Amino acid sequence: METRSTKRRKISELLGNDNVETRIDRLSDLPDALLHHILLLLPIKTIAQTSVLSKRWRSLWITYPDLDFTTLDSLLVSSIKHLEPHLLTATQSRIINQVLSIRDKNTDIRVLRFRATISFSLLNCLIRNAIRQNVRQLEVEVGTKDYFNFPRCVISSESLRTLKLKSRYPGFRLPPASVMRDGFKSLQALSLSLVILYNQPFLSDLFSDLSFPSLKKLRLRACVGLKSLHVGCRAIQDLSLKNCFHLQTLDVSCAKLERLRVVDCFNSYSEKSWVRINAPKLQHFIWDYNRVTDNTIIEHSKFLREASIGFFILPKEFSMGKLLSVHNLLSGLSQAHSLTLESQSVEQWNRDLWDVTSTEEEQFWESQIQTLKSFLQHLKVVKIHGFLECEDEVTLAKFLLKHGKALEEMILCGGRCNSRDSLRRQKIRSQMMGFSRASSNAKLAFH
Repeated sequence: METRSTKRRKISELLGNDNVETRIDRLSDLPDALLHHILLLLPIKTIAQTSVLSKRWRSLWITYPDLDFTTLDSLLVSSIKHLEPHLLTATQSRIINQVLSIRDKNTDIRVLRFRATISFSLLNCLIRNAIRQNVRQLEVEVGTKDYFNFPRCVISSESLRTLKLKSRYPGFRLPPASVMRDGFKSLQALSLSLVILYNQPFLSDLFSDLSFPSLKKLRLRACVGLKSLHVGCRAIQDLSLKNCFHLQTLDVSCAKLERLRVVDCFNSYSEKSWVRINAPKLQHFIWDYNRVTDNTIIEHSKFLREASIGFFILPKEFSMGKLLSVHNLLSGLSQAHSLTLESQSVEQWNRDLWDVTSTEEEQFWESQIQTLKSFLQHLKVVKIHGFLECEDEVTLAKFLLKHGKALEEMILCGGRCNSRDSLRRQKIRSQMMGFSRASSNAKLAFH
């Protein structure tokens, strides 16, 4: 089959036209897939404007597979970094519907991404049109005047691989778990933000192999009203929970999970809260700004590379059970090679609980050697934030240096200080350099 440039060259030769530019048009001779890839570098408004150049470029536009309408508002917020991304108005968002309607129905949509303030009926219409054109990646951020329901048309999609649905206040509701379990057979990544779950606070059987057999990445943010969550999808590799304030129980059992991030959860007052994590291939673990749960069980992972621990602590809420929960958490991370700690979270918590002096606190850590034996034998890098606020804070660092047999590096990060505090800190640093070390390779650095 002759290419366009070959045909044009033959016509040019017949007409006796020797102009090189007329005989050769290298850009138009490129295949559609390559030109589509080049167009990815441009905002969608510019891509649409190329459709007036010729029939060839109009064809490229109506078959263009990556529809990112979030570039329409990029100029508005580019100079004001603290603002949230702008949402298209209802009138502007109808442009999206028009673009979908003129597309070549024989071509699939690879990506559809937009942010808009629209009615739920228009949202459903846009998503249904995208599903009909076999959209693979759907990313939607919407603002509405009232709660809206999760678009059910995406549940049975066989083409959808990535779904990101973010709502601005007041949020959206999920359909019953029995309805959700009927679909998502091909979905590989799911991200839900601002979900209202007061009517179904227990998602104990939704995220399973039966409902999400192909799911590899799950992110839940601001699931309001969610009290209990069980995640048991065998294929999941990346799990992230953030701002799930009402969460009381978390049960994670995922054979292939490699990354787990839990931030700002368990903040509601409850009689009993617990965490159980069984992830034998876990490599990265982040547990930050969470309330201390009453019970924590973490199965050891020999693949664990990095762990970051920090707690949100309220005065006078401490108990022996919660102290044991913290120790269980650290023991479960015994195979970690690198550990980041919030000094204020760990040490201040122990001082408030026991009302002890630095000497008594040092004795307390020494009493935990057997409990943390495996942890001390594997830890290679430790980083402590919020360090050197007072002399009492050296006890944990001293304990790790003294008993960390595999320790290679300890990094102590302090905040800003005045000249008076600086002199005090220099004194503490000098003292620490003389601490005994179980590992001759352990290096001490101050940032």
